[in-house]
Amino acid sequence: MDTLLAVRARGITRYFGDVVALDGVDLDVAQGQIHGLVGPNGAGKTTLLGLLLGLAVADSGRLEVLGTPVGRALAVPDGVAGFVDGPGLYPALTARQNLAALAALRGRTARTAGIDDVLDQVGLTDVADDRARGFSLGMRQRLGLAAALLTRPRLLVLDEPSNGLDPAGKRHVHRVLTRLAADGTGIVLSSHRMDDVEALCSDVTLLATGRVVFSGPLGKLAAESRELDYRLLTSDPRAARALALSTPGIAVVDDGGTPTAAAARHNAPAPPGIVPAQHGTPTPPPTVPAQHGTPTSSPTVPPQHGAPTPHTVPAQRGGTARYGAEAFVVSALVPALDVLVARIVRAGIAVRELAPVVSPLEAAFLALTEQQEADR
Repeated sequence: MDTLLAVRARGITRYFGDVVALDGVDLDVAQGQIHGLVGPNGAGKTTLLGLLLGLAVADSGRLEVLGTPVGRALAVPDGVAGFVDGPGLYPALTARQNLAALAALRGRTARTAGIDDVLDQVGLTDVADDRARGFSLGMRQRLGLAAALLTRPRLLVLDEPSNGLDPAGKRHVHRVLTRLAADGTGIVLSSHRMDDVEALCSDVTLLATGRVVFSGPLGKLAAESRELDYRLLTSDPRAARALALSTPGIAVVDDGGTPTAAAARHNAPAPPGIVPAQHGTPTPPPTVPAQHGTPTSSPTVPPQHGAPTPHTVPAQRGGTARYGAEAFVVSALVPALDVLVARIVRAGIAVRELAPVVSPLEAAFLALTEQQEADR
């Protein structure tokens, strides 16, 4: 229902002179949802985020934010917070003073307890009285998030929030965003870090040259009819490889990193549903019917017959030279992969690890990028 949407956009178009930055964009973001915006540089992500924050207005289309129609004025309803192109901070002020000043600009009384709380949430308590000019990029990002939290937003809009974060800072930010979503805040974020998008977002919108080329649950990308490479680690690699070679729809990558079948997948055009949209958002792409409990992510079978504890093999494409003697890479659609796993388990072979070398989201992103380069 629309009443449950933090953002509802229909046919949003935005021009900069002769450049079409956004072309008929549709977007739905539910309350309590973390929605990712992904696309190559120049796809229109920052322009769209700016519209949500009231920093610009659309030339055509309809936009509702928190149930309120957004007209031609540079304004959005109360309850919207965030930043694009990095947070604006006063370098001569401390972290605490920056938050107090920003609160005052919004007409709010700066409560020390509230400022201390948001600084703690983003992990900046120890540097609360340090000047912002000495902050690293990741620290500035976290201070910008703290400023947004002061407003207790119902819609949070973030442009590259993980930019410059170390592992500790990334953990703080992920915790904050996850908690906000659980409390009902709608969150829209853009990122070039596919691991962050996959870890945080339930839904994603892919943009290319200002058009939506995919929008929906992350799991739907895994169901698209396009082969992916999967790293397979078993207790008997020779027998598992033989089974893979005899399974229809499976291509085994040899030691030199080339597949024995289905060659040149990474130079192929974008998969069905991940193609440049025409005159607005396309109909959602078809999904591959699940077979025998097809998972939306790579299945993992528990070790059998006393197999050792599973361990992680570096996710790089190639054969045994990169993965070790027990691992190899197969290329397949999910249904064929399910058949292979079932055959391996029936043969009494333990599957210790099965994971995509490149995630479905990253594969879609690369397909968009390669298509843009090919069109130049």
